[in-house]
Amino acid sequence: MIEYVEKACVIDDDPISVFGLKKVLRKTNLCKDIIVYQNGFEAITSLKELLEIKKNLPPIIFLDLNMPIMDGWDFLEDFIKIPETDRENVKIYIISSSVDPRDLLKAKSYSEVNNFFVKPITTTDIQKVIDEISQ
Repeated sequence: MIEYVEKACVIDDDPISVFGLKKVLRKTNLCKDIIVYQNGFEAITSLKELLEIKKNLPPIIFLDLNMPIMDGWDFLEDFIKIPETDRENVKIYIISSSVDPRDLLKAKSYSEVNNFFVKPITTTDIQKVIDEISQ
């Protein structure tokens, strides 16, 4: 089975959610490698380091909203400061346990956010991701 992308990035501090998401990603063959960051600060620092050494950013980022140190919203604010040419092929998917409609509205206000999924992530959710990136 072929993978759709080389790498996917998961930014989430909840080990149970990360475990479940990894399991679904492997089952659906979305990617070969999965990079996990515990919070937005760890992620944005690492992504900027990748760009400094002329590496591409992972084409898919699964971003939790509620995390310590730097939450998903702060990560997004820093991420959009990265030059567009470096991030134009990156698709961000919010993964959250929040069912607050304000979070969904706020997520939709970012053109960088492709979709919003409520945890736990299912194979149906990942199939939507695959359908989007396959177009």
